[in-house]
Amino acid sequence: MKLIVFEDADYISLLPLVYTRPVFKLRCGFDALLHKTEAAFGKQAGAVVVRSALRTAFHRRNERPVIGVDTATDENDQLWINGRALVTKAFDIPMNSAAWRGDTLLAARIDAPTSSTLGDAVLMGADATRKALAKCTSTVVSDSIAQLIEYPWQLVNATPSEIVRAFADVEPGSRGIIYPGAHLVNEGAIHIGAGSRLMPCAVLDAEDGPIYIADNVTIRPNVTITGPCYIGENCTIQAGANIREGTSIGMWSKIGGEVEGTIIHGYSNKQHDGFLGHSYVGEWVNLGADTVTSDLKNTYGPIKVPINGTLVDSGEMFIGSIIGDHTKTGINVALPTGSVVGFASNIFLSRYAPKFVPSFSWLTDEGMERNDPERALAVACKVVARRKRELGETESSLFLSIARLSSEIEHR
Repeated sequence: MKLIVFEDADYISLLPLVYTRPVFKLRCGFDALLHKTEAAFGKQAGAVVVRSALRTAFHRRNERPVIGVDTATDENDQLWINGRALVTKAFDIPMNSAAWRGDTLLAARIDAPTSSTLGDAVLMGADATRKALAKCTSTVVSDSIAQLIEYPWQLVNATPSEIVRAFADVEPGSRGIIYPGAHLVNEGAIHIGAGSRLMPCAVLDAEDGPIYIADNVTIRPNVTITGPCYIGENCTIQAGANIREGTSIGMWSKIGGEVEGTIIHGYSNKQHDGFLGHSYVGEWVNLGADTVTSDLKNTYGPIKVPINGTLVDSGEMFIGSIIGDHTKTGINVALPTGSVVGFASNIFLSRYAPKFVPSFSWLTDEGMERNDPERALAVACKVVARRKRELGETESSLFLSIARLSSEIEHR
């Protein structure tokens, strides 16, 4: 059986986080949605379907074969799974059947002739998808096995349990250096990877959930980390930081201050004091000193979040900020409850930021201007180079195309 993971039209509700990546590369807990699906089924995806805007860039990354670029769907037993699915266990559905959540395709098991009709253009339309799978019988997959992610805060909310679930397969113990004066609470629920350093007076408290420290992580003095928590490879946790429960920090990030219940996708900096709570932060983001997020309304009521500028009632009590890739804040920036900051935006304000900041914004006390895409790309190239990386021609073209695409999607 060939495993195929696909995107559908509802990727748009996960913007600005997915301008540069497919939905199945969003992080939750230890890893991305794609890796959870592959782990559940015990095999790597034989191919993926991504929207046309990402096809070339994702193909160049050489992560998985991309249908429509370098592979055909020629096997007669194929399991197609929605890339927004958070899969915790393998499931078996009959041949020539499809599992739906309302009008949304969750999964289908089909033959080669049927799969040949499922290009990215078809999958971007619910009616077209239904028509292509008209001969498939309906089947059911339990929500407890595959949750379909609709909005970013669902990934944040699922992270604590995903860390606990993934840690069940981890061997506890330390392969790094623990300096005298550091403290581990409930060592049986702590993993410290090779090359990592736990400096004096740092505390890892796994009493209420496991802590996973990947390889080559530096945890400086007087840091407190409370589980469940995941910290990816090559991260630095600055002196005095308080990393609270439910946090997942991706690789090559530098983090200080207080962080709670937050996903940081990777390659991002929050080096200084300031509270970051119940948020999702993309890659190549820099949060200036004393940047703070609010994640709770004074009324303790449900929070409305401006997805692409249109308010969505989340029904949640705690949501901080959703911050797109390559965005930066200045010192003392305050982000309101349930705020969204788009791709490649800059905020330098002495007052509260707006609840929605569109992509490619340059926001100061004088007002909001357009962040010139070419100028923003030049800055991004400098930032990426600091991590010994490079934005090639394909990635640079994608970066510039987002300026046009975001202006069409986001309501200002």
